[in-house]
Parts: sequence; structure tokens; C-alpha cells
Amino acid sequence: MSQTRRISLRENQPHPRYTVWELTLRCDQFCTHCGSRAGDARDTELSLDEALDVVDQLAAMGTKDVVLIGGEAYLHEGFLDIVRALKAAGIRPMMTTGGVGVTPQLARGMADAGIVQVSVSVDGLETAHDLIRGSKGSFQAAIRALKVMHEAGIPIAANTNLNRVNRSDLEPLFALLAELGIAAWQVQITVPLGRAADRPQMILQPYDLVELVPRIAAIKEAAFSQGITVMPGNNLGYFGPEEALLRSLYEGGSDHWGGCMAGRYVMGIESDGAVKGCPSLQTSSYVGGNLKQSSMQEIWDTSPKLAFTRTRTVDDLWGFCQTCPFASTCMAGCSFTAHALFGRPGNNPYCHFRARTLAKQGKRERLVARTEASGLPFDCGDFALVLEDWGHDEPFQGGHFLPEERFDLEEKTFPETPEGQKKKLAYLVRKLASTKKQSACQTCPAHS
Repeated sequence: MSQTRRISLRENQPHPRYTVWELTLRCDQFCTHCGSRAGDARDTELSLDEALDVVDQLAAMGTKDVVLIGGEAYLHEGFLDIVRALKAAGIRPMMTTGGVGVTPQLARGMADAGIVQVSVSVDGLETAHDLIRGSKGSFQAAIRALKVMHEAGIPIAANTNLNRVNRSDLEPLFALLAELGIAAWQVQITVPLGRAADRPQMILQPYDLVELVPRIAAIKEAAFSQGITVMPGNNLGYFGPEEALLRSLYEGGSDHWGGCMAGRYVMGIESDGAVKGCPSLQTSSYVGGNLKQSSMQEIWDTSPKLAFTRTRTVDDLWGFCQTCPFASTCMAGCSFTAHALFGRPGNNPYCHFRARTLAKQGKRERLVARTEASGLPFDCGDFALVLEDWGHDEPFQGGHFLPEERFDLEEKTFPETPEGQKKKLAYLVRKLASTKKQSACQTCPAHS
């Protein structure tokens, strides 16, 4: 979701106000956590004429914001034509990219076409990012993309998938991104979807949230003073002590998670015309129809697969989520995250309130992979959920995706140079994170 805009829960009739559109599955990276397993274009991707017709349909249905993704959206032959068409239709065109192919010339073309914001995926500092992205040099390419788009006058943002490879990088990564001039930063959890489903050892455990969420909240507090909006993705957080801080766009706000918006005010379009309530939902279970055969309005109005969040109730939840005091509001958090773990939504262990509640009882939940994913875009395997004592030894999981050392900074004074000020900001954020963690989790055995 756009890092600087949100969908109001006071919207009227459900409509695809915010649409994420995969223009092509073709990609110039082979990321190890890619949910769509991007690389090659789909065999039946929409033509430029068909895509321009989709723009007209979006405008007719009241869409306000469209985020263009891939693969890599700029690899679609009609990328800039589609941006221009969206702009002309009164829709805000945005983009999320890995940035490898963003040249100064392309950045100027995007600015001229009318793109209003671009978010670059930066998944940690250089070592972690290149490992996750599966390509040495991809970190430098992402940073270069941020710089050239900033120089072209495009408002820039960043987004980060959090996992056990990069979780130690949060504070210095924020310092670096702030120095580059980002307006916003979205952080979300890597979900075992697509290629990430093949690497369960990189996935966070639910109890990792007890330590991680207060750190993100501390970063957000520091970010306010920098004029940067830090927002959690739709699968991070839920009703811990920092909920209002995490969800609010402005300092002192009282916002909170209001349930999955898939098929209510959010829509996803795959490059072959398949329509889902959310771009990350599993293709095998949630495609409501295809724009090559049906109109967008018909799919939106008649498909139960697209509209499942409009009718579900607390009775559709299960496990801890059904008994939670926030159940009727939260509705088990992010739907595609829960489905990626258990094959259906309605019970989501990636919840800060849930992890803290269990921790106070000296317990925690651990996810254990049971079956492999099929190898198709947006596929997932299956996980067992183990309830155990907090101090239980975690089984060793081999492979090269292992937790890295926590970022540590011993210096207390810093030179008045750009590099020194970057380190100073990183130190400040870590200090805030440490203070926040102690005050928020005094009863948690993880910090006793």
C-alpha cells in the first residue's frame, strides 16, 4: 500500500479504490523471497491495447491510486504509455521496483509521464540485500535508482521485507534511507509465499515480533523528526502497545488495524488479466475472473472469491484469532499471510498482541514447515504451529539463510560529516529502540 496514503474505513460502497497492477512477470532479478516467482513473462500477458482498456475500466470504477509492479513494470513494452493513460484518467500512478534498470533517462521519462511516487525495494544493508536478491550489486543498483529518481524530481520511498537475514539491519538501514531523501518507508514481514516458501529458515518466527515491533516503533518516532513516514505493511503489528503509533500517519494519531481490505477497497491484477482481491493472495484460490473474458465490474460485483472479506464474520476465524478480544475488528490480520501458513485465512500467528499474550504465560508459537510449495507463482506450502515454553531451544536449520549479528555501535561521539551524522542517527534510533523495548515488554520472559 502507498506509504503516504491510506484507505479510509469510512468509504462508502466497496470499490477498487487502490489497485496493485502486475504489468508483467518478466524481471531482471531472481529474488529468493519473491512471492510471484518472477523471471519470465507469462505466456498470455495483456497487450498494450488491452492494458489501456483496463485503465478506462479502473477509472469508471472509481480507482484513485494504482501501483505498477512486476516482475519489473518498466520491462513492459507499454510501461510509460500506461503511466500516461492513468494520469490522464485522473488516477495517481505509482510504482514499486527493485531499481536495477532505472537509468537517469528512464527516471526522466517516468517523471514526464506523470508518475507521482516510486518505492524502491531495499531489503537490508548490502550483504543482506544482495543475498536476498540473489545478485551481487543489486543493493548498489537500488541505491542508485533512488538517487536518479530523486534527481529527476520523483518523490521517492522505500520498502523492506523483514526476515531473519536482515532484521539486524533495521536501524542503520533507516539512517541510510533518510540520508537519501526518502519521504516514506514501508516495512513488512517476508511471508513463505513463492520462492520464500522454499526457504522457511529465513522466515521470522511469531515470537520474533516481541523484540522486533518495539524497534520499528522507535524508528517511527525518530522518523517523525526527519519528516519521514514509516508505516507497517498489512502483515505487521496488530494491537500491541505501539499499535496507534505504528498505524498513524501523523504524530499523536490514534489509528489502528481495521481488517483486511482485499476485495473491499483493494484489488490486484495479474499480468495475464487475472483479478484478485489483493495482489499477494494465492492465485490458485482467490482469482475472481479474468479481464480477457469478463469486465472488471462484472468480476468485482459477482465473484465470491474476490469478495470473501465483505461477508466473513468472527465465526469464520479459528484458533487463537477466534478468541481474541480484537477479533471483530482485526479479523485475523492479513489474509494471504495466514493462508500461506495454513492453507486458509482466519488464524494468523504473526500478531504482536498474540505473541506478547503468550509470552506473559511463558509460552511461544513456532512455525515448522511440513510440505513444500508447488513451484508456481504465489504458491505456498504448509506449516505446523507448535506451542512451547519460551526458553525452548530452537532447532537448528541449515542453509545460508541464518541470522546475522545484531548491528552494534560503540561510538558515542560522531564527526560532523555526512557519514558521521548517518552513524549518529543510527545510534539514536537504536537507543530509542532499546528504551522502548524495556518499557513495553517488562513482563515478557524474552527480556527478563
